[in-house]
Amino acid sequence: MTNPVTTSTTEIVLPGVVDPSGLQVCARELPAPVAGQVVLRMEATGVSFAEQQMRRGKYYDQPPFPFVPGYDLVGTVTAVGPGGDTDLVGRRFAAVTKIGAWATHVLVEAADLVPVPDGVSPAAAETVVVNGITAWQMLHRLAKVRSGNVVVVLGANGGVGSTLVQLARHAGVRVIGTASPRHHDAVRALGATPVDYREPGMYHRIRALAPDGVDAVFDHVGGPGVERSWQLLRRGGTLVSYGTAATKDEEGNSRLPVLKLFAQLKLWHTLPNHRSAYFYNFWAGHRNLAAFRRNLAEDLTQVFRLLTDGVLDPQIAAEIPLAEAASALTLAESRTVAGKIILVP
Repeated sequence: MTNPVTTSTTEIVLPGVVDPSGLQVCARELPAPVAGQVVLRMEATGVSFAEQQMRRGKYYDQPPFPFVPGYDLVGTVTAVGPGGDTDLVGRRFAAVTKIGAWATHVLVEAADLVPVPDGVSPAAAETVVVNGITAWQMLHRLAKVRSGNVVVVLGANGGVGSTLVQLARHAGVRVIGTASPRHHDAVRALGATPVDYREPGMYHRIRALAPDGVDAVFDHVGGPGVERSWQLLRRGGTLVSYGTAATKDEEGNSRLPVLKLFAQLKLWHTLPNHRSAYFYNFWAGHRNLAAFRRNLAEDLTQVFRLLTDGVLDPQIAAEIPLAEAASALTLAESRTVAGKIILVP
């Protein structure tokens, strides 16, 4: 059946600025897909830093409350809109949604679907959807790393960080990765040299490991430390900033830390200092929707290929039922796990 009247869905609703326990589990009827849409039955979605910020009302351009969080998902098409390709039904795809993926069934634009290779489990695929695209684009589209380079990855045990380390090592790049001591063995296993991010002399330690400076720093922390990241670069090096974790608990306008960081990076980038600075925004270029979708599909397909070939080891921290999203979010915010927390139906 290609165009059912409705589909029942269970969703996790974020009603406002609440503790994780304030998330609500709600059931409703999903409207039938219109032309160009499909219904995706969720098989895996994830908890990313974006949802942690949204819970606090701190994500740069989140919608007004209440809404259903969930940045990306992997699932099987169960229905297509009028005139849609019925061959899609029964096939597994990944999609980036920004919000809405924490649900058993989700309406998605068919043009946003990226095929998941046979033999890759939904949970494994989910670990590299947003994380994989982000890491790939920062490494290869912004920093343009080459074999023999040396890079620093802050938070090398996290979802994006662990993917960055693996992609960089595959490209022949030496990696220094920051993490708390409990994650040092995991960071070593990925092929990076670990450094304790809590150590007061962290930047001195990195400098000792790379006395000539590094070719790139990938910094999700922002705040005052971003200047220290900038100072690690050698001539021709690139700083890629992709978050403001340092200011996540600050009161006030959620856009201000991002705008201040953006202005600082732009200034550094334009100065004649033979180094580059970028703020990575996943949604940059979204106004040219066709090119955005093409790049996203191309990059995710590359990452899926590396996952299939065993180059990427999916870093699954835990698999937790969707109805227990509150405990999944609590676990993610505890910073005690390595890899990505996956929500399953």
